[in-house]
Amino acid sequence: MTDDLIARLSADLKPVRRMAMQRLLFGALLLSGVVAAIAMLALLGMRPDMDVATTTMTYWTKFGYTLAFALLGLAATLVLARPDGHTRWPWLLGFGLLDLLLVFAVVQLARADDMMPLIMGSSILRALTYIPVFALPVLLAAILALRRMAPANPTLAGFAAGIMAGGTGAWIYAFACDETGMMFLALWYTLAMVIVGGLGAVLGRFLLRW
Repeated sequence: MTDDLIARLSADLKPVRRMAMQRLLFGALLLSGVVAAIAMLALLGMRPDMDVATTTMTYWTKFGYTLAFALLGLAATLVLARPDGHTRWPWLLGFGLLDLLLVFAVVQLARADDMMPLIMGSSILRALTYIPVFALPVLLAAILALRRMAPANPTLAGFAAGIMAGGTGAWIYAFACDETGMMFLALWYTLAMVIVGGLGAVLGRFLLRW
């Protein structure tokens, strides 16, 4: 009886395409990232001094820091999407990147005549608003993709997806942001990414259970 039931349940099984999970998540990230980029161009536009900005270390630090968190979140999400998934290295590397950025920020502050503009900038609220806004399409697409997978820890998988989305949103926002303070980047960009990570954890807890 049991053997017959198993045979019937498995009769119509089809092999899963190679790297199907990665393809699904990459596709979701690509499409939602394009939507977020279009939203940024429509709402803010590229910073007008891009030709000058791209010659500065601050710009490329902002570019690399946010992109790194998007990729670390993606790496963690791919592992945590599996029933047996667990990983530590993306989180450790993320903390290491933040520590390194703080070192650069302290050096920049030590050389500055006026520290406060490099810390507080002039667009904290703007960054804390637009980074989550641009991250939202990516987060929703990632959650939808993860619902077709089987994460053992839905909350942590949602958090990883949120960090991926937050990093992507911050990277896209960086093309419109003219802040030059590395401490601004370390404090407010990181806070915005963590906020999106927290939102992902909440969504994951309720939407990714199986």
